[in-house]
Formats: sequence, structure tokens, C-alpha cells
Amino acid sequence: MNRLKKQIKSFLLIMLIAMVSMAMLTACGGDSEEPDDFSDMENTVEAKEKAPGIGIHHAEIEIQDYGTIKLELDGDEAPLTVQNFMDLANAGFYDGLTLHRIMDGFMIQGGDPEGTGMGGSDKNVVGEFASNGIENNISHKKGVISMARSQDPDSASSQFFITVADSEFLDGEYAAFGHVTEGQEVADKIAADAEPTDNNGTIPPEAQPVITKITIID
Repeated sequence: MNRLKKQIKSFLLIMLIAMVSMAMLTACGGDSEEPDDFSDMENTVEAKEKAPGIGIHHAEIEIQDYGTIKLELDGDEAPLTVQNFMDLANAGFYDGLTLHRIMDGFMIQGGDPEGTGMGGSDKNVVGEFASNGIENNISHKKGVISMARSQDPDSASSQFFITVADSEFLDGEYAAFGHVTEGQEVADKIAADAEPTDNNGTIPPEAQPVITKITIID
């Protein structure tokens, strides 16, 4: 157990360092993009209240050779995050991407087009969690889906993770936005099969489970 706690702490530190590079690249990119309707609002509480993702939604993540993970997305707690996830899924962004970082006893993470932990989409989303001034009552229990980010609280983009163990130490620091309703055994099996190359949960490209498709049901 102590070894696992050390691995998790190591993972969190390396994840933050890795993701900050992604945020810097986005900030320093060449062609400017139209700002997201909500991510540039000064009053993030107001942004949350006006987000189109409000309400309960459902999604399915198909993992090649493993099966389907069904999710309930809570747009009442994290509407900006839910809308961002649904927009990417509906655009086919996630289709064919991988789970690049896996830690048995903690989480499985994917949604990076580079498959390295350094990539994302062309938009960032306001961090919907307590330390960023936004209430979010979803606790990181086993089976929760949440967003990866860098040290910048508003740097989450496309990378998400699903916990395979209770991880409440993440509460208030990461934008949890839903939970698994069916197929938790799929996530658990992926975590159990993984053979990461380091304490950060890095999975070699050839061994990364493939996200066949993410479908938004409603």
C-alpha cells in the first residue's frame, strides 16, 4: 500500500509537469483561435450557470478487445466540462485514440491525440473544482470520470481519466464530471492488464488500449 501511495504521488507530480508543457504550447501557438464562449469569462461561476451542458447526459466508451464503459455525465455539477467532452465525442475526436497512462489501483487515462500525455484539442475548459472557485460535489470515488490538467487550473482539454479505486485526495483539484454506470469491470481489467514502464503509469505505444469510439447517447 505504501508503494502504491508513492507511485500515485509520483504520477501526480509527473502528470502536472507533463501537462503544463501542453498548456504552454497551446498558449504560444501560431494561428489564433476564436475564444471559447465560456472559457474566457472572468466570472467562472457565471460561466458555469450559462453552460449548455447543464443536465444529466449519457455516454459510452468502446475499448478495443475489452468492451464498453457506460457513463452518466453530470452537467449540473460540471456543465462546461461535460459540454466540452460531448463536443469532442460528437466530432469523432476520440475515435481511434488510446489509453496512454494506466495505474492499477488508481486510474486509466486517455484522450491524447499524441498518446504521450502532452497533447490535447484546440480548446481548454474552465476548471470546475473548488480550488478554482467553482463548486463541484462529485467525489473521486471508484468509477468517476474526471479531467487531467496541468498546474494551470483552466488547462484541461481532451484528456480524461476513470478511477479504478477511491481517490478522494483529488477532490477539489480536478474536474470530476460523471461516473460509470455499467462496465466498471472493463476499466478494472484494463488496469489489471497494464504493464507501465515507470511509476507514472506510462504505457508503450504498441500496448496502449485503443478507444474505438465514444458515443453520446443523450
